[in-house]
Amino acid sequence: MKLTIIGTGYVGLVTGTCFAEVGHHVICVDNDAEKVKLLQAGGIPIYEPGLEELVKKNVASGRLCFTASTAEGVEKSDIIFIAVPTPPQPDGSVDLSFIERVARDIAAAMNSYKIIVDKSTVPVKTGDKVAETIKRYCKARVEFDVVSNPEFLREGFAVEDLMNPDRIVVGVRSQRPVAAMKETYEPFNAPIIVTDINSAELIKHASNSFLALKISYINAISVVCEATGANVQEVATGMGMDERIGRRFLNPSLGFGGSCFPKDLSAFIKISEQCGYDFALLKEVQRINAQQMDRFVKKITDTLWVLKDKQIGVLGLAFKQNTDDVRMSPAIELCQRLLKEGARLRVHDPKAMDKAKAILPTVTYVDDMNAVAEDCDALVVATEWDEFKKLDLEKSRKAMSAPIMFDGRNLFDPQEMERLGWIYKSVGR
Repeated sequence: MKLTIIGTGYVGLVTGTCFAEVGHHVICVDNDAEKVKLLQAGGIPIYEPGLEELVKKNVASGRLCFTASTAEGVEKSDIIFIAVPTPPQPDGSVDLSFIERVARDIAAAMNSYKIIVDKSTVPVKTGDKVAETIKRYCKARVEFDVVSNPEFLREGFAVEDLMNPDRIVVGVRSQRPVAAMKETYEPFNAPIIVTDINSAELIKHASNSFLALKISYINAISVVCEATGANVQEVATGMGMDERIGRRFLNPSLGFGGSCFPKDLSAFIKISEQCGYDFALLKEVQRINAQQMDRFVKKITDTLWVLKDKQIGVLGLAFKQNTDDVRMSPAIELCQRLLKEGARLRVHDPKAMDKAKAILPTVTYVDDMNAVAEDCDALVVATEWDEFKKLDLEKSRKAMSAPIMFDGRNLFDPQEMERLGWIYKSVGR
């Protein structure tokens, strides 16, 4: 198939690269000329496990190329995927200006029948607006179809998720594009669910909101566990063995973050309001998530008493492991709150330090995780990188002014930490 992906962020670049990997010919378009030059030269602007190798491999094979010209992508492909940002607005609604701009650009370049696929996460009824926009601005008056094809990629596991999806959702207004969409996804050997466009768009927001609810639920349980002396991890394991519940997303923490869950939750609440429904359950999910960070910060202040001029080591800046993405990261929020209280920070992250420097310019960045604790009054685990489980606990304890650890990701065993001489505080245990 001849495919074009417009947008080379986390979704667009991974999607285009994996399509090329299974044999399609893919043009990736981005309006950032410097990013295009970087990609053409074999570099990538994001960290995603396995992605750089696949990009280089498929560029070399000739199946993957990059351009700043939307017109070139539209003219040379049969199916055009829109994978541009849909950022949140102050009221929780979604900024669709990038979608509208791309729809107009596609319309201006169309000279034959095309399938336009919305891969970005968008509010329900966006497909109708995209179709209306293309029809309005397409001077060639050619036929086209608009399809909704939401992504379900987890940052840090995006290549794996795209190459081995659990389902593929295709929302259509007519049957004409169905065969081509099935052919596009045939190499991935996953069930394809064909729905109407509105249902496809709702599936993405409903899915992410449910996962956010599940995380907030176990975080609420962690509060009860701390109050009663129970162990939230044992509770989560017992719950998760029920196949109706499952163990995934039952990991207590600082709260969820990143570019998807907070944005999609706010958007779904706003969408529901516009439909005349007050989705109070999801508002409570937001409240619990915010409270989780409040509780963790209080745990630190209750233990250290005065934060002003205290030196605190922070392990983790990305919003989750296996990514360099710091957008809406709980780790970044935690750092900002500690800095506001007058603390001095020494921080380390395996991949996200460069991107964090623009947000946290005053902290000390440390290349070696085992050196973060030097002269610190406390150590905080803020992101669940597997590398942090290998922290030299003895070296770190000896290097500190006081051996205190606040583990926001429950990476270590409380009994073992106590045996090693740490004052150890985690979540729900």
